[in-house]
Amino acid sequence: MAPITDTVAVAPPANRTGAHPAWVGLRRLLAHPAGLVAFIVVLGLVACALFAPWIAPYDPVKIAPRIRFQGPSWEHWLGTDQLGRDVLSRVIYGTGVALKVALSGTLAALLIGATLGIVGGLSRGSVDGALLLLCDAMRSLPLILFALAIVAIYGPSLATLIAIIAFSMAPGYFRVVRNQVLVLRSMDFVAASQSMGASLPRIALTHLVPNLLGPIIVLIAMDIPAVIGIESGLSFLGQGIQPPDPSWGSMLSDGYSFIRQAPHLAIAAGLPVIVSTVAFTFLGEALRDVLDPKSSRGRG
Repeated sequence: MAPITDTVAVAPPANRTGAHPAWVGLRRLLAHPAGLVAFIVVLGLVACALFAPWIAPYDPVKIAPRIRFQGPSWEHWLGTDQLGRDVLSRVIYGTGVALKVALSGTLAALLIGATLGIVGGLSRGSVDGALLLLCDAMRSLPLILFALAIVAIYGPSLATLIAIIAFSMAPGYFRVVRNQVLVLRSMDFVAASQSMGASLPRIALTHLVPNLLGPIIVLIAMDIPAVIGIESGLSFLGQGIQPPDPSWGSMLSDGYSFIRQAPHLAIAAGLPVIVSTVAFTFLGEALRDVLDPKSSRGRG
C-alpha cells in the first residue's frame, strides 16, 4: 500500500472570475496535460463499471468448454479463458468490482479516519494521545498478514475485503486530518466561533470540513490505486473476490496458472491493473497541482 503523508498543504486557488469553484477547478484540471489524459481514462473506467451489462459482448460467467484458450479474434477481442469465458467481458465486469471495492473501502477509511482525526485535533490530552497510540499500532501491522488473518477468521467476501481496506487505511487519514485540524483550530475564524459559544460539532461541520475537502480529494485519488492493488493481490491469492465473479486479481491468477497455454490471459488481466493505477496516480498528482496555489502548474 502506498504510504500517506502526514500533511498535504493544498488549498483552493484564488477565484477572480466569479465562476463556481468546482467549475474553475475542473477547467484547471482539464488544462493540465497529464490531468486531462488521466481524467479521460478514469471516466472510461467509470463508464465500463456503470454500463458493463450494455458494453460487455458476452455473459462474463457463461462457460463454453469448446472454445477454451482461444486467442484474440474478431469474435472474442481478448480471447477466452480456460473455461471458454470471454475475457473482454470479464475485464469489463471486473472494472466494476475493482472500483466498487476501491471506492467503498476508501470512503469507509475516510469516514473512520476523518472522524477520529477531527476528534483528536479538537481534543487535548488523553483523548488525542489514546487515538494517536491506537492509529500508530494499527499502522504497524503488516497489511498482508493482517488481511490473511482476517480472511482466515471471517472468510473471503466482498464485505471482509472492504473492512480490511477501511481499517488498514483509516490511520493514514487520521494523521492527515488531525494535523490539518491542528493548524486550522489556531485560525481566527475558529477562535471567533469558539468565543461565540459554538459547539465542537458545529465548528467541525461549518469550518473544518470545508477546508479539509482539498487535501481529502487528493488523498482519495492517490489512494485508489493502492486499494485496487490490495484487492487484486488478495484475489490473486484466492482470498478476495471469489469465483465465478470476475476480478482482475483472480483473472491474473488464472493467467499465471496457464501462462504457457494462453499467455493472453495474463496480459489481458494485468493491463487494466496497470492502466487504472497509472491513471488514478496521475489524476491525484494533477489535482494536487490544481489545488495547490504554490504550484506554478496549478496557477496556469
